[in-house]
Amino acid sequence: MIFETLEHILTHLSFSIISIVITIHFMTLLVHEVIGLRNSLEKGMIATFFSITGLLVTRWIFSRHFPLSNLYESLIFLSWSFSIIHIVYKIWNHKNDLSAITAPSAIFTHGFATSGLSSEMHQSSILVPALQSQWLIMHVSMMLLSYAALLCGSLLSVAFLVITFRKNIDSFCKSKIFLIKSFFFGKIEYLNEKKSVFKHTSFLSFRNYYKYQLTQHLDYWSYRVISLGFTFLTIGILSGAVWANEAWGSYWNWDPKETWAFITWTIFAIYSHTRKNQSLQGTNSAFVASIGFLIIWICYFGINLLGIGLHSYGSFTLMSN
Repeated sequence: MIFETLEHILTHLSFSIISIVITIHFMTLLVHEVIGLRNSLEKGMIATFFSITGLLVTRWIFSRHFPLSNLYESLIFLSWSFSIIHIVYKIWNHKNDLSAITAPSAIFTHGFATSGLSSEMHQSSILVPALQSQWLIMHVSMMLLSYAALLCGSLLSVAFLVITFRKNIDSFCKSKIFLIKSFFFGKIEYLNEKKSVFKHTSFLSFRNYYKYQLTQHLDYWSYRVISLGFTFLTIGILSGAVWANEAWGSYWNWDPKETWAFITWTIFAIYSHTRKNQSLQGTNSAFVASIGFLIIWICYFGINLLGIGLHSYGSFTLMSN
């Protein structure tokens, strides 16, 4: 009874903090000058991390197994993963540019788990025999941490593509307008336009340099975060294979979940290869990571909706690894 009450309090407390944090986050997007808002956002994310940690620990003690037995618990753990990535990145980089991705991801994941799922799915369930193994913590936690890191890194790559393509489109449109004006308005207007362009050269150079720095920053951190997620994913798949051999007598069965996990691993292995090849870095590698973003959601959420295969207990009502 005590644990149920404590769990209920922590659930509503973490959701309330999440609601406040998302409000502060949107305010920081509108008002960049207010430093206090950004500090409040960071404090809110730290409070969110501790409240979700308390919730998971309470469910662990109450249910006497690691809290990853259903979709609700896996989403809460995924939200916790986003928040810990946010805090670790904050320690490494005090500016914490990654907060534009980690904070909303943690917020919406927790919000969906708390208010988007039925109350029956919030209840901790007894583990089926196949899940009563010491490999549960190792395999599922590594997979969910990899999903969180890969999603964050992929979103950074998507931002890189958007800024790069927008910059290219703007440059193309400006050059077209410049040529059209020079053709229709004659040489005098062309020379005047040319003088105007030279006047704004320093300003445009500054803007282009800023965009260049931003894209390089996004590209750098997307590679770092995806590399971390790829390592977690590899450990998760290997530990899952060992667990599968213990539970089903075979390391690999080409189950739909296993197949899409392998597809996810392959996509990000290709991404790692493109990063090693200098001619394929930049937009090519970012495009591969963007595809990976969709593949991750299919692997994590889409396959669970089908409820088929050896991971059918991981469908919409049970563990989602």
